[in-house]
Amino acid sequence: MPTPSLQDITAPEGICYGCGGSNPHGLHIKSRWDADGVHLIAEHHPEAKYSGWPDLVYGGLIAMLVDCHSNWTAMAYHYRAEQREPGSLARVEGDVGRKSRVVCEVYAGEVLTAIGDSLFVRVDTRELAAAAHGRDG
Repeated sequence: MPTPSLQDITAPEGICYGCGGSNPHGLHIKSRWDADGVHLIAEHHPEAKYSGWPDLVYGGLIAMLVDCHSNWTAMAYHYRAEQREPGSLARVEGDVGRKSRVVCEVYAGEVLTAIGDSLFVRVDTRELAAAAHGRDG
């Protein structure tokens, strides 16, 4: 039985189309620590409806896989750096870096098909949601 994913531990109510477990139409991407304890891995087996060409995945789906999995990789890194369990709340005193660079490789079997190089900026999601929807804190 696989270990619980970061998505299931941290945000079981998540509604993201790519990685939200509560989105009934979503892809339910699951990110887990690899056995090496260094890398995060996710597996996804797309349905034929996500084809761009016969037997080839649509590039937009690959971009979404990179985005969701890389975001969870950045969060997992911060949990580990702060020596706390995923999903736990913590107050961090002192300087905390807000930017994380993640390089994500996508494979189809043994074939490297895409590399995503992403920069994530750490935000307070409640403040971001309020600002994005024009609400006061």
